Formats: sequence, C-alpha cells, structure tokens
Amino acid sequence: MDFDLPSDLTDYLATLDRFIADEIAPLQAADDNERFFDHRREWARTDWDRGGLPRHDWEDLLAEAKRRADAAGHLRFALPAAFGGRDGGNLAMAVIREHLAAKGLGLHNDLQNEHSIVGNFPTALMIRDFGTDAQREALIPGILDGSLFVAFGLTEPDHGSDATHMETRAVRESRDGVAGWRIDGEKMWITGMHVASHCLLFARTDGAAGDATGISCFVMPNPIEGLKIEEYLWTFNMPTDHPRMTLDGVWLPEDAILGTAGDGLVLAQHFVHENRIRQAASSLGAAVYCIEESIAYARARKPFGKPLAANQGIQFPLVELATQAEMLRQLIYKTAWEMDRMPKPEVEKRLSDKVSMCNYWANRLVCEAADRAMQVHGGIGYSRHKPFEHIYRHHRRYRITEGAEEIQMRKVGAWLFGYAGPRRHAGGRP
Repeated sequence: MDFDLPSDLTDYLATLDRFIADEIAPLQAADDNERFFDHRREWARTDWDRGGLPRHDWEDLLAEAKRRADAAGHLRFALPAAFGGRDGGNLAMAVIREHLAAKGLGLHNDLQNEHSIVGNFPTALMIRDFGTDAQREALIPGILDGSLFVAFGLTEPDHGSDATHMETRAVRESRDGVAGWRIDGEKMWITGMHVASHCLLFARTDGAAGDATGISCFVMPNPIEGLKIEEYLWTFNMPTDHPRMTLDGVWLPEDAILGTAGDGLVLAQHFVHENRIRQAASSLGAAVYCIEESIAYARARKPFGKPLAANQGIQFPLVELATQAEMLRQLIYKTAWEMDRMPKPEVEKRLSDKVSMCNYWANRLVCEAADRAMQVHGGIGYSRHKPFEHIYRHHRRYRITEGAEEIQMRKVGAWLFGYAGPRRHAGGRP
C-alpha cells in the first residue's frame, strides 16, 4: 500500500502557499483589513445597525480575494475543465482544505462564510446535471464569475433534518394563460438571501407528508412578489446571513422547476457526500491548527520556572487529540480516494457511512481541540486575541448544519446493523 500523496498535489500545495504569500497576505495586511481577523473580527464583520448582516466592506474583501484566486486559476480547481476548472477530485480537495484550514484564520480561508481561495460550487453542478439548457445558460456563468448567488431553500421552522414532512406547498395555478405554480409556506436558515439572485426553493407538489417523493425544486428569483424576509436570526457566530422567510402566493412558471417534478430530494442529496468530506477535512485542519498552537505555547510558557509542556496534565489531552487527528486523516483521505474511483451513484451505495463517520467525528474533534487550546492558553486563550473562540463558535454549527451528528450516526448505525447499505440483505454481516 502506498500512502504517499501524488507529487502533483503536493507541488500544488506549494503553489497555493506562494499565491497566498504574494497576493492574499498583502491584501489582508492592507487598509487595516486585519480588523476582520484579529480581536476585532466579530465587530468588524457585523453591521449591527442592519440586522446583524455582514458589512459590505467585509463581503467586498472576500469577493476581491476570490477574484484574485480565480484570475490565478485556483478558485475553480474542483470544477470540470469545461467550467474553467482543473477537474480536482475529492482526495485533492480534502488535502487542500485541510492544508488551508491548518494555517489558521486568514483571508485565504475563512469558513464562517464558506470562503476559500479554492472554492466549492455545488449549485453550479446541480444546475449542470439537472437543469434545462435555458437554466444552464442563465445561471451557470454568473455562479462561476460571482455575479450571481443561488441560495438553497430546503429547511423549514418545524422541519430541519426531516425534509419529507415539508409544509411549504406548491399548487398548479395559471396566470395570464401561463401554466405555473403558486407557492405558500415558510423557510428558515436559508443562508445568503441578503445577496442571493435566486434560491433553489423546495416545496411539496404531490404526495403525503413523510413521502420521499412529491417534493420539487424550483429556481426562484430574488426578490419576487410574495416573498418576505421576516428576520435574520442572530447566531453563536456573528454576522448572520440566515433568514426566516415566508412565501405568500409566490408564483413561478412551469419552467422554473429544476429537474423532474417530485424528485427534488434527489437534487438535495446530489452533492452531499462531496460537501461532507470537504467540510470534514476543513474541520480536521482547524483542529490541527489548535493542537499545534497549543504545543508551541506549552513549550514557550514557563510557569513556576519550567515549561508548561513538562506537565503530563498538559501533554496527555493533546496526545489524545493528536492521535485522533492522525487516525481521522487516514480515514478522510482513504474515503476521498475511494470516492474518486467510482461513479457518484456508487458513493451513496458503498461509502455513505464512511463519509458520515468522517464528517461527524471531524466536527466533534475540532470543537474539542479548540476548547483544549483555550484551556492550555489560559486567560489569553479565552480572549478574542486568540482565534480559538472563533474556531469553536464557527465549527460548532457543523455538528448541526451539515447533517446533524445524530443523523450522521444514525446513518452509520443503519449500515452497521443491516437496516440500510450493503449489509441489508446479508443478515447484518459484512
């Protein structure tokens, strides 16, 4: 077995490092942009007088970093060559995301906004795979160049992980002789609606509550008559871009449906495994950053005349975290490597449990590592002058939002005990 990473991938990490040093670090240092990353970060990023939304200058800075990354050929790395990308696979993206997150907070990679110089474009691929020619032409170029943003409208106030009981409904209704749909309901946590040009809106068009079919995905322009943003929900990690919104008589034409009517949940699951493995790698990288910073501090800090690192009470918790990080890295890399060796439908059939293992454990690990880093650093670790509180507050969300860890564990349990997956017809045995 060969565990060496491909040389072209390790060479590319060095290329990214040079790009960060030459382009991104100077941009971060200019015009007091450090305020977005030092102890002032939450204040600097948040427009407290505008409902807690991100400040325009913060989002402008992120856009400029992405523009430079795109011009240098990095932003679209994971996309197919037809979209200006480099056909980057899951292993490459996992390695890159860990590498960038392990550098700590910075303009190169700030996952509070899903921001990275190596981007993720799930909606572009959804529209490529399920959209009509007209939808592809209207949306994909703008998504790729950043002039359009497409939000994802699945979650509801009373229905989070279980989308099959969705209460937002679409009924057929013609207007001015044009066939279409009237949509009524509520949505919640629909990230990015303050800048979204469109929203992929999910609504039940047929069937009964609890049915996996009968839910359709609509491409809804924003703004549109009948759509109201009720509030932006303030969160553990500000600023917020997560609204609660109501739909009262929103009307969309028949050709607004993305994919096949009734098969919307298939679309919703289209990119879930790629998202989860990449996000797991990012959490691993952030955990490694916390561990390494704690080691360095413990070696330098000398209370009572000796290094803090000499105490086994300091060593042992970090030993456990470092051990978990090493084991998790191997599982993430192996799972991503296997994903690259099979068609996407096979990933759902053969690797879904492994992706869930990677994701829920990485999200738990980074929270534990950030908490331990605060403890090792003492008072300064608890302050905002160190990034650990930010890392904890941000990554804590992923134990809920990227498929709650209980949902991920339920998936693993179903596969282990033969309720789903390859063991289903083998009496629970591998």
